[in-house]
Amino acid sequence: MLILGIETSARACSAALCRDGELLAQSYERTGLTHSRTLLPMIENMLSNTETPKNALDAIAVAQGPGSFTGIRIGISTAKGLCWGLDIPAVGVSTLEAMAQSARFLPEGTIVCPAMDARRSQLYNALFTVQNGVPVRLTEDRAIAAGALAEELSGSGKSVWILGDGWAICEKALKERGVECAVAPEELRWQTAFGVCLAAQSKTPAGAEDLLPVYLRLSQAERERQSRMSEA
Repeated sequence: MLILGIETSARACSAALCRDGELLAQSYERTGLTHSRTLLPMIENMLSNTETPKNALDAIAVAQGPGSFTGIRIGISTAKGLCWGLDIPAVGVSTLEAMAQSARFLPEGTIVCPAMDARRSQLYNALFTVQNGVPVRLTEDRAIAAGALAEELSGSGKSVWILGDGWAICEKALKERGVECAVAPEELRWQTAFGVCLAAQSKTPAGAEDLLPVYLRLSQAERERQSRMSEA
């Protein structure tokens, strides 16, 4: 299966072309430019440079969250538009599950800890463990305080591998609790579209109309609106 992967959930923006788990091409940048400006040209250039016609794609995979509310909307909207235009299915995957794919090489039993800065003293997080070279989920995606995460991991007795833009907050909390941990190197620390493609392999493609963002919590605008309604 030839999959186009899209990742726009945080500062990094990337697109990847993957056939049956093999990376054919990836375009990536982490400059802070608006994803609505960079994503489509990135996809067009990658397909052109690999001489891949759009109608050769079997499915489009996209990170559906958690992460930046705006970034997720851009990625999902782009994926839906392409799927409808090409009449192909979509695969939505957890941003955190896609991030965990970069840990496949780690020793058996290592705990993989994607940690995205969710602001308000919280992290977007899920825990995975490596089994037979594959990340296996231990928890659901959640928004969790760094201290609560450290408390959860303090009795595991296993080494923890941290990745994501919340790494510094997570590392500090874990070390304060005496949890053995290491931070992924720069080249493996951030979200990538290749990770999205790998996570999509175990999913069943569906219609693009079923592709929905996963935010885990309300946006600031929605929280403020609810607060005003409560006061009224």
